[in-house]
Amino acid sequence: MDRRQFLKYGSFITVSVASGAGLSACGGSGSAPADGAAGDLPLASGPWKFPQSVASGDPKSDSIMLWTRAVPSGADSVAAAPSAADSAIRLVMTAADNSAALGGNTALSGATVVDVKLPLQSQYDNTVRHKVTGLAANTVYYYQFVAGDTRSNVGRCKTAPAADADVAQLQFAYMTCQDWSVNHWGAMTSIAGESLDFIVHLGDYIYETVGEDFQLGAVESRHDALKLPDGAFKSGTSGAKYATTLADYRYLYKKYRTDTRLQALHERFAFIAIWDDHEFTDDAWQDAQTYDGSFSTADGSDLHQTGRRRNANQAWFEYMPADVSLDTATTSFQNIKIYRDFQFGKLMQLVMTDERLYRSDHVIPESSINPATGLPLGRIGARYLVPQDIFNTVEAQKMAGATAIGLASPLDTVSMLGSTQRQWWMDKMKAATSTWKLWGNEVSLLRMGLNGVDAIATLLALNAVPTIAASILTTSAAAGNNLPLAGAIVATATAGASSALAQRGAGAIMQTYGTPGSSATTQAAAAVAAGLTAPQAAIAVATYGAVYIAISGIVATPPATAAGIGAQTIAFGYIKPDVQANKAESPFVAASGKKAALAPFFARFLLNCDQWDGYNSERKALMTHLKTNSVSNVVAITGDIHAFFAGTVSDDYDAANGGTPVMVDLVSAGISSDSFFTYLRDAAAALGDISTLVSYPLAIPVPGVGTLSLSFNLLDYTMGKTAPTVASLLEQMRVQLRGALGAKGLPEAQLDATTSAVLAGLQASSDFSVSLLALAQQLASLGNNQWIKHLNNDAQGYTLVTLTPGKLVAQFKQVNKLVGGNAPTTVVARIATATVAAGAPSVTIS
Repeated sequence: MDRRQFLKYGSFITVSVASGAGLSACGGSGSAPADGAAGDLPLASGPWKFPQSVASGDPKSDSIMLWTRAVPSGADSVAAAPSAADSAIRLVMTAADNSAALGGNTALSGATVVDVKLPLQSQYDNTVRHKVTGLAANTVYYYQFVAGDTRSNVGRCKTAPAADADVAQLQFAYMTCQDWSVNHWGAMTSIAGESLDFIVHLGDYIYETVGEDFQLGAVESRHDALKLPDGAFKSGTSGAKYATTLADYRYLYKKYRTDTRLQALHERFAFIAIWDDHEFTDDAWQDAQTYDGSFSTADGSDLHQTGRRRNANQAWFEYMPADVSLDTATTSFQNIKIYRDFQFGKLMQLVMTDERLYRSDHVIPESSINPATGLPLGRIGARYLVPQDIFNTVEAQKMAGATAIGLASPLDTVSMLGSTQRQWWMDKMKAATSTWKLWGNEVSLLRMGLNGVDAIATLLALNAVPTIAASILTTSAAAGNNLPLAGAIVATATAGASSALAQRGAGAIMQTYGTPGSSATTQAAAAVAAGLTAPQAAIAVATYGAVYIAISGIVATPPATAAGIGAQTIAFGYIKPDVQANKAESPFVAASGKKAALAPFFARFLLNCDQWDGYNSERKALMTHLKTNSVSNVVAITGDIHAFFAGTVSDDYDAANGGTPVMVDLVSAGISSDSFFTYLRDAAAALGDISTLVSYPLAIPVPGVGTLSLSFNLLDYTMGKTAPTVASLLEQMRVQLRGALGAKGLPEAQLDATTSAVLAGLQASSDFSVSLLALAQQLASLGNNQWIKHLNNDAQGYTLVTLTPGKLVAQFKQVNKLVGGNAPTTVVARIATATVAAGAPSVTIS
């Protein structure tokens, strides 16, 4: 460690050099002080405890960062450390196999490579961060701290392979979004059982809020309510609070790490961690918070909170075992640099970026005035569901402004990484010689768009089906129960023909239909001769044929079903194209009675502009850099959005066919945070028919249990999931249904069998197997986001990566939901596998 750096941070960061000295691991009073650290501080005496256990991080080929926190045994585990005189503790480290000691505090055995005395200081909340250097590459070590009469639990870590080493395989997990206050942390139990070289944490390690709306759902009973030492109310003098002081942020890290499942992960594996937004504030940029209604009174912009940002930085620095630097002397909020990279032999270079501390404001600020209401947009319209044409215009204006005022790059006003980090990323990628270049990337690179015109046209068509079907049945009764004729009459009337003309045209089609040489062309010609327009004739012919075929099968089709087929032909053959062509001026929009409400949605939208869709020009610049310099085998591992995604990242999504794929993005769901589907379902509930793009309500009666009220996830299909079958819809329901049964008190031993039985019964429901199926298939046909090859918007879990020179295999492990007030015994519910073969920016799903 540089001596000047050591002096800057006082005696908080300490360093020792491992040796091969054959000291006894249980040791005694012969511990040497680390680099200038413990000095004359006396060793702690008496009973102590390690309430947050131990941790390791940032494995290099010759070093590792170790961490712990110790307090007197009678102290509160999550309160500020007692301000008694500082003392010292010991660290012991060995390469001898102590795997049997994991999970307990048995004294380490074997020859030690480190036995040092470390300072324990209340000004750092009794946390210890100690870097051990001089270690052997690709080697497993065990370590333990000793405070007074008390030993910590045993920790294990593994150094990285040497930079020039041939590595046959690496295996690691990546995780994100572990909200204490909702759902469960059972995924951590599963991760602890994996065979891993290390863990990557992509941020949202803590959540800064307590009692927020998204934190009010069911949570496992072992997670009690959080109580910030200080905290500030988000609104008024009651309700949700957010962390603001150093004590608040420290408390959250301490409380989260009292969970023994999180402790077990830190004890067993080194973490490579980056932050996202909630380590400071939701959807943060630089030192600005973006809570709705929290704008600056001076100029209406987002509220900048430099002191709060610095508090968040310091707490992360104190509690994460990351080999990074913090400068407390500067007054800037950019007083810490956490972007860094890691080399794992010739196999992989891992580049970790900071996508919060240097990013520009969202292109459309939350304080922008909504002309329809005269009020600030807030998150909807600024960060979420953003009209793409408006976004493109404003981004171009900001870039032009950057050039006009002489900034070094037009990207400097629309950047997520900031100019220095962006150049660092480019240099690292261009210079990388490893087979694989992995990018620890907090927010998704995938374009997640929605064509509002097609979506509304589809919804209006679907909504019209029941009414049209009823009209066909009524008309059939008046037409001698001739369903094909009735379908043609209703079709022409829907297309604007008068009643008399509709009957004439339909009759002409019927007379022509069975004649020799009849075809759709001759039938339409007969209808036009009878007075119909060409579009009217076309939909009438299509409907007549569809209904005729339906009732002419070997198995008789019930009249209601045949009428439904005719109605769908009319709805999607005429109503949908008309709305697509005429948008808000379509007569079907006016007939819905919702013209004013629907008018704003006739546009293309970006679903989430807090991620890379909101920094599109910089994303294009990064992808162009990779493409121009032939940088291959680049894969982003991503968190943030509380969903599983896999897809390709293009050089320009707005180019023909979505551009050219350059790299792959693999997105992991959160450990516990509520899913992206849940957030959008709740947000869309106030949007009327638009909510159908997200969810479909189901009421499922279960004997002996009651009626379950569930929301089926349609967001997947709206965003581009492949059209489903009844079987795939049922399987999609399984995890949610199992969770709903568990919430009703059904014992876990009965859950799987009961879930399967309920799904079998659900298959017989026409609401599910007909109505819902048709809706999901139509939404899938919208064709949004063809580059996304896998998506699951309603999930919690983690991702396991197995990396070899020939391929990267990522297993998306979705977990089961709560069972009563407990994490499920059977943790993993299903696994989807994404495979990226070396040499091509593509991904296959199995």
